[in-house]
Amino acid sequence: MTTPTTSADQRPGAPDTPPAPARGARRERRPLTASRREGRAGLAFVSPTFVVVLVVVVLPILWTVLLAFQHAKLVDIQGMGLFGHWSLANFEQVFDSAGFWSSLGTTLLYTIGATFGSVALGLIAALALRQPFRGRGLLRAAMLLPYVAPVVAVAFVWETALSPQYGIVNDWGRRFLGWDDPIAFLSTREYEIHLLGLHVDIPLALLTVIAFECWRYFPFAFLFILARLQAVPDGLEEAAKVDGATPTQRFRHILLPQLMPVIALLCVLRFIMTFNKFDDVYLLTGGGAGTDVAAVRVYDFLTSRYDVGAAAAQALVLAVALMVLLGLYFKFFGNKMQEES
Repeated sequence: MTTPTTSADQRPGAPDTPPAPARGARRERRPLTASRREGRAGLAFVSPTFVVVLVVVVLPILWTVLLAFQHAKLVDIQGMGLFGHWSLANFEQVFDSAGFWSSLGTTLLYTIGATFGSVALGLIAALALRQPFRGRGLLRAAMLLPYVAPVVAVAFVWETALSPQYGIVNDWGRRFLGWDDPIAFLSTREYEIHLLGLHVDIPLALLTVIAFECWRYFPFAFLFILARLQAVPDGLEEAAKVDGATPTQRFRHILLPQLMPVIALLCVLRFIMTFNKFDDVYLLTGGGAGTDVAAVRVYDFLTSRYDVGAAAAQALVLAVALMVLLGLYFKFFGNKMQEES
C-alpha cells in the first residue's frame, strides 16, 4: 500500500501561517492624525468662501481684463470667446476721448473732498456724543440714518430740497438770506460768489455732490471713531486736567494720537469706496454740470456707445490709477501710521 504524502504545512508541529491576501484586496487606511484632521476641517470651512470669491470677484476681473484688449460691442458679447483679436485700440480710444483727463481730475477732487469731509464730520460727531447726557442713545441712533437709508430715497430728498422751483433751501435763502434769484445747486457748473471784494467762480454742482457724500457717509467714520474713543483710558485725560491742560491741548496731545491709526484706516477705506462711487453722482446729477467722474464715464461708454471693450478699458485704467494712488499713500505715510499705532 502506498501512504498519502503530506505537505510541509500539514505536518504535525508545523507553524501556522496566515493565508496570502487575495489579489485586489484594499489596504487598510492609516488613522488620520490630529493635524491632518484639522487641515481637512480648515479646507472644508475655507472652500465655500474660496468658491464664492472665485466666481464673484476673480472671474469677472479676468473677464474684464480680456474684454479691455478686444474689440467687443454689446451685441457681439454673447458670441465672443475668451481669446480674440487683441489690440490696444480700446485704450487709445479712452485716452483720446474728450474729457478723459478732466474726468480723472474731477474724480480725484471729488474723492479727496468727500473722504476728508466725511471723516472730519464723523470725528466731530463722535467727540460731541462722547460724554453721557439724556437722550444720547437716541441721538446716536439717529446719526446712522443717512448711512442706512436707501440711496435712492435720500438722493430724491436732496433733489427736492435743492430744487430751484420748489426747494426748501431756496425758499429759506430768499426769506432769511436775501437771495435775489433761486440757485440751481445740482445743474450749475460754476457759480460766481463775491468774497472780500473778489469774484470767485466755484464748482457748485461738484461741491453739492461732495456735501451729499460727506453727509451720507460720515456715520461710517462716526462708528469707528466713537468705538476707539470709548477705549481711551479715562486716567490720561484726568491727569491732563490736573496738570492744567486746556480742551484743545487734551485733544491734540492725548486723543488725537490715540485716534490717528483709526483715522488713517478710515481715510484709506473711504478713498477706495469714493473713488469708485457711481450711484450717488448719477442719481443727483447724471454726471453733468462738471460732475463727470470716471465711474459715470464707464457707464456712458457701456450704455450710450454700446462699447463693452472701451468700457472695460476705462474701468481697468480706473483700477490702475487707484492702485497707483494707494501705492503712493502707503509709501509716504504707511510707515508713519504703523509707528504711531
